[in-house]
Amino acid sequence: MSQPRVGFITIGDERPHEWEKVFRRLTEPLHAEAIAFFQRQPVELIAFESVARSREEIEQQADALASAKADVLVAHVPCWTEPNLVVYAVQRLGLPTVLLSNKSPATHGTVGLLGAAGALDQIGYPHLRVREDFHSPHLAGKLLPFIRAAYAVRRLQGSVFGLFGGRSLGIDTGSFDPMQWRRMFGIDTEHIDQLEIIRRANDLSPEQAHPMVEWLTGKVKRADLNTKGLTWEKLNFQVRCYLATQQIIQEKRLDFIAVKCMPDLSNHYVPQCISAAFIPSPYDAAGPKEPVAMACEADADGALTMHILKLVSGGTPPFFGDVSFLDDQTHTLYIPNCGAMCSWYAHRSAEPAENLAQIELLPSIRPGGGAITYFQMAPGPVTLARLFRCKGEYYMAILAGEAITPPEEQYKAFVEARGSHQLPTAFVHLEADFDRLIAEFGANHISGVAGNYVAELCHVCELTHVTPLVLSKG
Repeated sequence: MSQPRVGFITIGDERPHEWEKVFRRLTEPLHAEAIAFFQRQPVELIAFESVARSREEIEQQADALASAKADVLVAHVPCWTEPNLVVYAVQRLGLPTVLLSNKSPATHGTVGLLGAAGALDQIGYPHLRVREDFHSPHLAGKLLPFIRAAYAVRRLQGSVFGLFGGRSLGIDTGSFDPMQWRRMFGIDTEHIDQLEIIRRANDLSPEQAHPMVEWLTGKVKRADLNTKGLTWEKLNFQVRCYLATQQIIQEKRLDFIAVKCMPDLSNHYVPQCISAAFIPSPYDAAGPKEPVAMACEADADGALTMHILKLVSGGTPPFFGDVSFLDDQTHTLYIPNCGAMCSWYAHRSAEPAENLAQIELLPSIRPGGGAITYFQMAPGPVTLARLFRCKGEYYMAILAGEAITPPEEQYKAFVEARGSHQLPTAFVHLEADFDRLIAEFGANHISGVAGNYVAELCHVCELTHVTPLVLSKG
């Protein structure tokens, strides 16, 4: 994935006398410090050598940032300057905006920051205010979550969601309003019959799937073939369904997808578990590739949540599963999925073989047969989230947690409670009020990504007029 494009403008006092006598010697060194700071960050900086001090100079720089397709504007106000000039720059670009100043008592930066910020408040222009020096260890932590969120929101605009099939298993929370998405997020929706996957899979020869079948069966921990409906033929057809879905994604330029699967495909053809395991993964048998968020059971809001998590995390593969069981004693959330979860989470490794070595291909219990991808998620921090609606208004539930490997006794208890139908699972430790989660969480599915992106998601909510609902503590 590309890095966020940060458009940077330093705005100085336009009065010649004050500029030459006072503010030039303060502003220009801070302008240089700012550029050096951003050049050290994981962003693509678009900046200028000179400070903008007039409408004409602001126009030139703002128009250059627009041509460069900046994702976010950092309006740097290191000293006092006329607030209307800052507002002019912000409105000319119309981007998510950070107003940035410093803590020095010598610069009058706080006066400039608050003058511009108050003017933006009066016209109802949302923005982030940051007052921090460039040597501060806290500056990046205040800026980067907003920048990543702005990048995500900009990438949503003009993106295309692929919906294969309709509502699955009566899950109303997976349904959505395409026009509401268009209005709020700028997302288009491509409706596709899921039998198009089957048609294309039938057009592919078994030989075309052979390399990935060999790669899978040769790399996984175990392939329980030729038993209980998991045959070579079924696995080959699942791989052809994966290849067919990849074809459709590429041809229609889909950015994220959801597939109905159950019960139609899982009963009468094969479950789409190979697709659900590898479409969101950063690799397959052919080598590295772009992860594409894929939700099961035609869950549109789940897929969009996955896609947002991928964007704010800089391209980390997202995952999807059920809010299945909450262990109040250990504060553990049990998140299985119906037969697949993004394979990268089996070991969180850049080496595909290390992930596949933790995965078992086990027989699906669905009437169509085929394989599920069975593993426990590798330990590490995760951010869980879910877009959902209440009376037509969007909320996002957000939780920071830690994927864990449960103690053997606890895991055995889970297995015994679940029975013979074992599924890929994340065990996530949460410092959260489970009673509140049950009272307020608006879906049976949840999405997630490795790392902690709570701040980023809250900014995404602010930028898209979604109400954030942070359910984890700390």
